[in-house]
Amino acid sequence: MGVNPQLLADPTAASESEPQPSRSVTGPEDFANGSGPSGPGPASAPEAPAFAPEPVRACANCGAALDDGQDWCLQCGAAVPGSLDAGGPGWRSATTVLAVTTVLVLGAAAAAYAALTQSGPRTLAPKVITVAQAPPTTLGTTSSTPTTPDALGTPTTIKPLPSTTAAPKIPLTAPTPKSSNSSGSGTGTNFGSTESGTGTTKSGIKSSGGTTTVEPPPPILLDTNAASTYNPYGYPTSWFGDPSLAIDGETSTAWTAQVNPAVAPKMAEGLAIDLKTGQKVGSLALITSTPGMIVQVYGANGTTLPASITDPAWVALSPSLDAKKRRTKIKLRDASKAFRFVTLWISQAPQSSVGTPSAPGRVSVNELELFAAR
Repeated sequence: MGVNPQLLADPTAASESEPQPSRSVTGPEDFANGSGPSGPGPASAPEAPAFAPEPVRACANCGAALDDGQDWCLQCGAAVPGSLDAGGPGWRSATTVLAVTTVLVLGAAAAAYAALTQSGPRTLAPKVITVAQAPPTTLGTTSSTPTTPDALGTPTTIKPLPSTTAAPKIPLTAPTPKSSNSSGSGTGTNFGSTESGTGTTKSGIKSSGGTTTVEPPPPILLDTNAASTYNPYGYPTSWFGDPSLAIDGETSTAWTAQVNPAVAPKMAEGLAIDLKTGQKVGSLALITSTPGMIVQVYGANGTTLPASITDPAWVALSPSLDAKKRRTKIKLRDASKAFRFVTLWISQAPQSSVGTPSAPGRVSVNELELFAAR
């Protein structure tokens, strides 16, 4: 069999040459294979392809087909071999974005840490100044304990109230001096009661129709400063009220005296009236809002009040009696004698006015009036 040397050198040369008439060639090989010519007719040779097909790209992981320029498998997401090594723009962009994100996250974390660790504005604690207070002093005792210095000034010392170291000795019964003859009985009667005349007719007594009545004596006119507190045992002045309120003509106001808790219900003070000149006093009218006081009336002369109730200068003008009612009129002894000072002495408070050591009680003289002797 004859072979075209050009075909052996370049198989594609057959496609470029003109088609040749086929001829039957029978060689020894044909006969050896037992395939002799079957008959007359030309023999056809296989035609070569017009161009060689390009190789098909496949995913190395799952075998899926890949298009040209595809760097990632759309089926399994695996990278095409060589795509990561090339370092293309897509990978560099992703790296840049990741780096910027990391920097931003680190910056935000640093800012949050700084905000949390930064100390807030300093607040000054309010300055507390403790002012020491002096302990309460008890009346009747002396105290020389200085107060603790405070931050506001220099140390100060509270001066104790004037008081005595011991409770005063209160006379239970005052000595009754000798008195001159007098028609007064010295007993207390209700204020405003009518006195009936006995024996001979006295001045000021009127008789009409067989009935004898006694006109009340006129009250003695007093100066506005005639009343004063008689306090011979030196109790604190804060224990007493305004004495002028006892002679102001108003029963709603009163001079008051505090009951000493140390000796309650005993008392040792009084209300003195200065008549300026010696006058004869026949009776005394008392109005009080604390009935039940034990009182006694004294008279004296001179320029000043006697130093104590036991001073012989005092003359007892009445016995010690219980003013049980709100209004009491006391007839006085020695009505024929003139006295400049007349004192209502209080020796005991009613039980309702005793009070307690923390809240002492008080007695009151709402109104005190003197009447001239007949």
